[in-house]
Amino acid sequence: MNMSSNVKPQTATLAGRLAYLFYSLSCYFIFLLTILYLIGFVGGLVVPKNINSGDYRNLPLSILIDIALITLFGLQHSVMARQGFKARLAQWLPPAMERATYVLSSSLMLLLLFYLWQPIPMSIWSIRSSFAATLVSGLFWAGWLLISFATFLISHSELFGVSQAIRAFRRTEVQTSPFITPSLYKMVRHPMYLGFLIAFWATPNMTVGHLVFALTCTIYILIGTHFEERDLVRTFGNNYLDYQQRVGKLLPFWKNSDDV
Repeated sequence: MNMSSNVKPQTATLAGRLAYLFYSLSCYFIFLLTILYLIGFVGGLVVPKNINSGDYRNLPLSILIDIALITLFGLQHSVMARQGFKARLAQWLPPAMERATYVLSSSLMLLLLFYLWQPIPMSIWSIRSSFAATLVSGLFWAGWLLISFATFLISHSELFGVSQAIRAFRRTEVQTSPFITPSLYKMVRHPMYLGFLIAFWATPNMTVGHLVFALTCTIYILIGTHFEERDLVRTFGNNYLDYQQRVGKLLPFWKNSDDV
């Protein structure tokens, strides 16, 4: 949906504001379906195609394609989150649609990854003990619960682009968000990323394909948090620099800002 760059959410017609709201809610709905598919994809649950299903072809080519797919997602996810890209995007896209468009683009990149993913079924490890396998599966679900909980500790609807459209519909101004560190954020600076790491690595049956996925995603998370923290320092200044010294980036209570 393209809008003129001189149309602002606060001054748009009722039809325009409804369009912003419908667009944002639609993007959020697509995201929810995508994240549910991601859970099934990584965990080998319910979905038509998971991380280990499909025809195995060629090891080097499969690894190359899978790494390229994750890299493509990482580039979209990180580049669109940078302030410079947002400023250029704002020249033709209303602010009420910017975050929802980011969420939609990320969802589409994940859907592309699901569709083109090349399974590599050779086993790295397989836990035979039912008790141990249950524990590891529990960690998998704990990772997803951590991700979900962390989004609500900040602003779930803001994070996924819904609040922006609601403000535009109501014609209310954006309020500057103070720097806060609720609950989990007092123990780790990026609990959502920690949740993803747990969910991606916690599997009782690790295949080469799953290992490629987990390892490449881990590398992306380490790189992505570097750029994200750079933006956070620019936004919050000394408050965030002090926070870096007090709280670990990805591991609770690890206080060195240069490490995880």
